[in-house]
Amino acid sequence: MADSVESKALVKFPVSKLTVGMFVTAIDRQGLVKISNAGQIRHRDAIAKLAKNGIKHVWIDVDRSADHCGLKRAPSPKPVVKKPQQSREKSQKQAKKLIVEAKDLVKKVLSETFEGKAIEVAPFGALADNMIESALLDADAMKCVSALRTKDAYLLEHSINVAFLLVTFGKYLKLEKDTLRQMAIGGMLHDIGKIKVDDKVLNKPGRLTPEEFEHIKLHQTFAIDIMKETKGLSSISKDVCLMHHEKLDGNGYPNGLKGDELPLHGRMSCIVDIFDALTATRCYKEAMSPAAAFKVLLSLTPFHLDQALVYDFIRCVGVYPVGSLVELSDGRIGIVWQASNRDALHPILKCFYSIRHKRYTEVAMVDLLKSDLHIERGVSPSSLDVDPSPFY
Repeated sequence: MADSVESKALVKFPVSKLTVGMFVTAIDRQGLVKISNAGQIRHRDAIAKLAKNGIKHVWIDVDRSADHCGLKRAPSPKPVVKKPQQSREKSQKQAKKLIVEAKDLVKKVLSETFEGKAIEVAPFGALADNMIESALLDADAMKCVSALRTKDAYLLEHSINVAFLLVTFGKYLKLEKDTLRQMAIGGMLHDIGKIKVDDKVLNKPGRLTPEEFEHIKLHQTFAIDIMKETKGLSSISKDVCLMHHEKLDGNGYPNGLKGDELPLHGRMSCIVDIFDALTATRCYKEAMSPAAAFKVLLSLTPFHLDQALVYDFIRCVGVYPVGSLVELSDGRIGIVWQASNRDALHPILKCFYSIRHKRYTEVAMVDLLKSDLHIERGVSPSSLDVDPSPFY
């Protein structure tokens, strides 16, 4: 009898609280007394009979009782094992490696396209997957690395940045992962037609003549021909390639699409392409600060760009985007280092230079949620007398 009592499935239970479906295995009379007719209670008459015989408690087998009796514990959920968040330093290294791989691939494909070879889409798909993973794991690291610009590598960097901005924007808009992938592929290939444009016109340091501008526009005509020869490229990827110069009023190129003829991803590509071009240093212009670029985007609504989508983009990127430069209220210059899960005005900054004292300072991380300092303004890299790139 004692051995039976030690069973973890047995519970001493008052007769007054018995319900149909409970499995009675023994009665309690100053100890456990087994009964010959052990089993589930089928009718309330059986409960009444136990009470009439003066039995106050019985022993219930929990495991063999019906589920509706509520005696069985719900299975404990499996503990969620969170992967330890990798360090920012490691994320930054991975992001830099990804950018280098992306540049190498785009450079290779541009060269092969110039030679008349067809584009192989598969390597871009793999790169897009890595880009999306990077955006999901530590978007700030990727944003910081992509903010580093080289004047002589504009076409390569612009292609990668447009792809990553489309992923970031699409993620903000809660688009499907496969859509992000297709947009990223389109972003990396969106300027593929420029490989067939005259280099002297493409890299002219001054203002283009009307004839030269018409020649530049041909890169989209070239792109249409290249797209036709490219197998395995989705319609979304093609749209990103061929719609980023279209305008809502129908005055864009190459097809003069108007209004609803431009799908969401096409409208997104227009915004992202212009923003990245404005914030890059070119042979004929210095880079704009993101704030100045936002003003230009808004000035192009609603005839060129989708106004609601531009506001979404500004909210997505943030007033002070990660990787951009800002001036603090104490005169220090800092890189916006981390903004995830923070409001736009209180990022973590990596400060390295003092405008007031015209010298480098000891590198310091400043968390504006824990500081009395505030951001005075966004700063364009070209306005500084120093090169911020070693601090990224």
